[in-house]
Amino acid sequence: MSSAATTAALERPQTAPWYGQQTGASLATFLIGLTAIVGSVGGSFLLLLAGGLTPYQNVVDTITSPTQGLLLWLGVGLGGIALTLAVSLYRFMPTKAAREAAIVGGALGVQAALFSAIYLLFRTGDVEIFIRNFFDLEQLEGLGSVFLRGALNTLILAFGAETLGIIIGLALAMLVLSKRAVIRAPARLYINFFRATPLLWQLLFFSTVLVVGFGLFPRDPYPVAILILGLNAGGYSAEVFRAGIQSVERGQLEAARSLGMSYFQAMRYAILPQAFRRVIPPLTNEFVILIKDTSLVAILGLTFIQRELLAVGRDAVLETGNSTAYLGTALGYLVVTIPLIRLVTWLERRLRSGLVTVTT
Repeated sequence: MSSAATTAALERPQTAPWYGQQTGASLATFLIGLTAIVGSVGGSFLLLLAGGLTPYQNVVDTITSPTQGLLLWLGVGLGGIALTLAVSLYRFMPTKAAREAAIVGGALGVQAALFSAIYLLFRTGDVEIFIRNFFDLEQLEGLGSVFLRGALNTLILAFGAETLGIIIGLALAMLVLSKRAVIRAPARLYINFFRATPLLWQLLFFSTVLVVGFGLFPRDPYPVAILILGLNAGGYSAEVFRAGIQSVERGQLEAARSLGMSYFQAMRYAILPQAFRRVIPPLTNEFVILIKDTSLVAILGLTFIQRELLAVGRDAVLETGNSTAYLGTALGYLVVTIPLIRLVTWLERRLRSGLVTVTT
């Protein structure tokens, strides 16, 4: 870059519009990267829609078409150019906005090149067999109500287990924080056991203990599933609560005790309200994981109306001899979990912004 261009760029006011803070090189890098990602990803998606998603042969024809191949090779080429320009010119960019534009252009180029390369590799396989077995959307016709019921059952299992897990976890956290080893030891043993053993093993073993050993819920696996999932969630929730309680300054407890409160009063009125705010994001994250873990309860032999999402998909695959139903299962989990993931992100952003008091 010439010294005259650098001087001119440095003289531009930093309050100028984004476009006004760019150099020709930074703008070119950004636009090439943007073109690469839009052309490869967006173009491929539009081609699929234009060709039609049913019958499955339309999808096969679109994926293997010369137009699709051209888009992907352009994605590889333009992505490589954007990355090369970003790496070569980044250090010479005179403004922060220009550097950011170069970085973004390079990153978009890398993403476009990777997407295109993977897609091109996929095209070298037997596309027709794969699409027929895993993307034949006609196999999903009439299964909407069944998947909806499966999603509802998944949420029932998850909410029931999470509620039980929070109760158990809070109680265990209080015990673990005790000064007396005789009180801490059983709680720590419980937490370590449920965190160190696989959930699948816990479902198999404790369902046998509850149903055969104690004769509980012999005809209904749902309470058994919720109870075991809750016991497992309690072990993880206990550590979340313990960390949340210990994150509150020690002086808060001492101040409450100096006002004449007992230990439990101080915990209830001074410590726990602050700890609860801090553990909401990790607890919500644990809940998202628990939703996915509900897929394991299928081993307990749920009835037709009790099936959760994965069991619905598995039974549909067995009935049709086609694996596309697993795609419906994945979409069901995404519909359930993505809003919760967004909720976790929003809560964490609020905590970082200072709207909720947090100790750093």
